[in-house]
Amino acid sequence: MGSVAINMDENSIRGEHTESSIMIDRRLHECVRLDDIEAFKSLIQTNLAEKLVTPCGNTLLHVAVSYVSDKITSYLAKEFPSLITTQNSQKDTILHLAAREGKYSDIIKSLVESNPCLMRKANTKGNTPLHDAVIKGNKGLAIFLVSKDPELAYYNNNNGKSPLYLAVENDKKKGILDDLLKSGAPIPIYREDGDALPKGKSPVHAAIKQRSRDILERIEKVMPELLRLTDEELGNSLHYASSIGFLEGVQFLLRKFPDGAYERNSEGNYPIHIACKGHSVDVVKEFLRSTPFAKEFLNKKGQNILHVAAERGKGNVVRYILGQKKTLVEPLVNEMDEDGNTPLHLAVGYGKAGAAFVLVRDKRVDSSILNNENLTPYDLAEQQSKSAEEKFDKANEMDGQDNSKDVESGMKNSSTKNSTDSTSSERKQDKAFDLKRDTEKASPKDEGLINYFGVVTTLSILYFYASPKKSLRDYFTVTPGLISQGKEESKNRIGNLLVVAVLVAGVTFAGAVQLPQLRVNNNSREQHHESNSTITASHYSSYENHLYGYLFLDVGALSASTVAALILLWANFNDARFILLGVQLAAMMVFCSIIMMFGAFLLSVRIALLGSPEVWLTIAIIVVAVVFFLFQAFLFLPWVLPSPVDQIVEGILVNYLYYLWFFTLFYSWRWLTEKLPELPDL
Repeated sequence: MGSVAINMDENSIRGEHTESSIMIDRRLHECVRLDDIEAFKSLIQTNLAEKLVTPCGNTLLHVAVSYVSDKITSYLAKEFPSLITTQNSQKDTILHLAAREGKYSDIIKSLVESNPCLMRKANTKGNTPLHDAVIKGNKGLAIFLVSKDPELAYYNNNNGKSPLYLAVENDKKKGILDDLLKSGAPIPIYREDGDALPKGKSPVHAAIKQRSRDILERIEKVMPELLRLTDEELGNSLHYASSIGFLEGVQFLLRKFPDGAYERNSEGNYPIHIACKGHSVDVVKEFLRSTPFAKEFLNKKGQNILHVAAERGKGNVVRYILGQKKTLVEPLVNEMDEDGNTPLHLAVGYGKAGAAFVLVRDKRVDSSILNNENLTPYDLAEQQSKSAEEKFDKANEMDGQDNSKDVESGMKNSSTKNSTDSTSSERKQDKAFDLKRDTEKASPKDEGLINYFGVVTTLSILYFYASPKKSLRDYFTVTPGLISQGKEESKNRIGNLLVVAVLVAGVTFAGAVQLPQLRVNNNSREQHHESNSTITASHYSSYENHLYGYLFLDVGALSASTVAALILLWANFNDARFILLGVQLAAMMVFCSIIMMFGAFLLSVRIALLGSPEVWLTIAIIVVAVVFFLFQAFLFLPWVLPSPVDQIVEGILVNYLYYLWFFTLFYSWRWLTEKLPELPDL
């Protein structure tokens, strides 16, 4: 067999190929697969046995172990002992391959016993052979390895997962967990290459992640000290169970690991704080039952449980806490953290409308407390609203610029598509990952929109419940700015009022012209009724009264509208100082003319229907007319009032209309969010 001599240097031991590396011959590979020791010996050259590799760097011993070729494995281990600890390009030893291939034989057992260093060697993923045995469900080898070196169960791979953690994850498939637990290995604090579990993932956390109380009970029964392990990011087991709302796990841990409730995580929060950041009221209830002195739990920011619930906008948790007994609630509602913020400040500052709504409506909550920046919750809401609006506008501008750039880029790309097809295909995979990563994040515009609506909604709530109270004098205090603004508005009103006044004058004049004809028609109808002996003296008297009333109102409307038109013309061509007074007086005259014109219209309808047997028609017409008249009067009222007073009245009325509309939507939203979880899956 042709061969090239190589030196067994450090690179080959690590599985890195040198220029003189050669591949294993096909016939030699077949002998190893069939465990044909005689043929193997006839083909192998002694000086090359240690130098033959597969494309991934596996030696002959790796191949023999993967095929469970015990005869060839024994021969190679005896004749070439250096192959036992050689690692391939992935830094796998022969024990890694045996673990992954599900192989476990006496020869493997003897090799491990004679070379214990194999058990702790890690590959490029950081996996020891025990990791791979647990992942692949190689139960026999896993039990053997952990019996020889119990601490292996706690070694972490590059993902921070120990074999024990992996055994919990794969418990339903592999069933190795109980065997690892029974090894009875003490939890290592340090090892040769650094910390063990303190920087890794706790197997208890894996059980909590699966929401498996059964695994927790099994762990506690055999190795209760595992319940105390802490994850660097997730905290202790109670922190993690609280964060995902695992009620059964919290109940179990509070009973078996009560000290965990008094430990802080890396962010300085106790488990009860983490529970209040979640949606599960039942978990919070469990903590308050076992730790009733809630005011004593302050995180590193000096925040109590109501602070963190309000900051995260957990309105249901806030509502539950406020519903507890007085001795528990009163020390929490108005307490200030290191920044002087009360729970209401935090709910407002983060735009959490639901939590702010629950807090501000509670009479025990003081909405006038100043934080360290001398801001009340309402002041903070106004500040946050302005800031959110600016950020949203800025993000909107940036989004528009990005879109224009994308369009321009797309046009350029389309013009050069043929020349870049090959390059695009090479980068397609990387671009796919970029797109996936981009879609996981909201655009600045969308994020700004969400924040903006949250902050504005919160400001609306605070406006009705916590805005500074104004006295009657404040409402009717007119600033010079409003006066100057009123002059400008009055110039615009002149033209509109003049049009209305002329229209009213024309309509009322036409009504007066039609009056003689109306009287003649009614007189003829009256004579016809008299001939039939059906009209009475009272009927005639009623007709006369309606006719005189119609005449009075029609003439009054004509006169008032004409005077208003003259006043407006005078104000438009005279001293500017007269504009405000003139427009105000003309608006009142036009308003009166419209009222009188409406009254004349009602009387004309009564005259037209006088003596008609259809009483319901008369009533219906009058009702409809009155309703629409009141609506028109309401719309015209701002024209009659002085401009400053108009703005004040309009502001008050609009506020109450907005108040009614806002809370209709808000309560509908709350009902919908509470109802949706109860609906069956579609």
